[in-house]
Amino acid sequence: MCHTLTVNIAKAGYSKPTPVQKYSIPIILAGRDLMACAQTGSGKTAAFLVPVVAQMMRDGVTASSFKEQQEPECIITAPTRELINQIFLEARKFVYGTCIRPVVIYGGTQTDYSIRQVKQGCNILCATPGRLLDIIGRGKIGLHNVKYLVLDEADRMLDMGFGADMKKLVSFPDMPQKDKRQTLMFSNERTLVFVDTKKKADFIACFLCQENIPATSIHGDREQREREIALRDFRSGKCPVLVATSVAARGLDIENVQHVINFDLPSTIEEYVHRIGRTGRCGNTGKAVGFFDNNSDGHLAQPLIKVLSDVSFRS
Repeated sequence: MCHTLTVNIAKAGYSKPTPVQKYSIPIILAGRDLMACAQTGSGKTAAFLVPVVAQMMRDGVTASSFKEQQEPECIITAPTRELINQIFLEARKFVYGTCIRPVVIYGGTQTDYSIRQVKQGCNILCATPGRLLDIIGRGKIGLHNVKYLVLDEADRMLDMGFGADMKKLVSFPDMPQKDKRQTLMFSNERTLVFVDTKKKADFIACFLCQENIPATSIHGDREQREREIALRDFRSGKCPVLVATSVAARGLDIENVQHVINFDLPSTIEEYVHRIGRTGRCGNTGKAVGFFDNNSDGHLAQPLIKVLSDVSFRS
């Protein structure tokens, strides 16, 4: 990586790569496509921005001048205004002091304003799907120079009905074929956390939100409407972490839960099996983590050993 990027990485507060960065950056730098899944707050934005910017600098990307149709080298799309703006702000940090110009456009703002921003020069275009297709349709963005196509929160875009928009994007005649560009797809793991009290569920959800990890909670004291909102936010990916009491252990059909955490183990082995059954469903793989306290969970030791041994034997 060039000196300018190294300095910018340090200024942004990065000193040690997170797991998703450790594995994603070398793959992207090697010119390969990538599909990665990581938890919110794990640094996945830097995981794709750093290697993309590094390669753009290595390839000698020059500043794009003012013109009616811009031809960005990188297009990044995400489902919400908040997320795409966050990506844009990160991109600005990494390209500081270089000629690379990132631009962000999204719905809810004047289209003319978006066009003016694009016309001034655009190497990295950060956009929500609807506004992106609109700008392309108006002839303000040409795609034949795209080397990097990044789909952030790819699964969430599908859940929100943007699948047809993404197919349309890659089907434009001037979009380089998949062997002529790098395609990078990133998602957040949906994580279900089980606790033993309603108060603790609300406390942990609030704590995670304060740590910039979107979370919500569900328990017996929440009204039906509140439960439905919490489940909707969890399913859509708006809140990829759901903190729950045992009320969520049974009967909930939630797809693509990649991670179950038993912050508090249940009182029976049957309840434990039901909880961890929320992940790894329908042939998918998943992870289950439990915190074991010998003082309060000692009675589960032997049943846990038996269940885990039986599973290992069948495998």
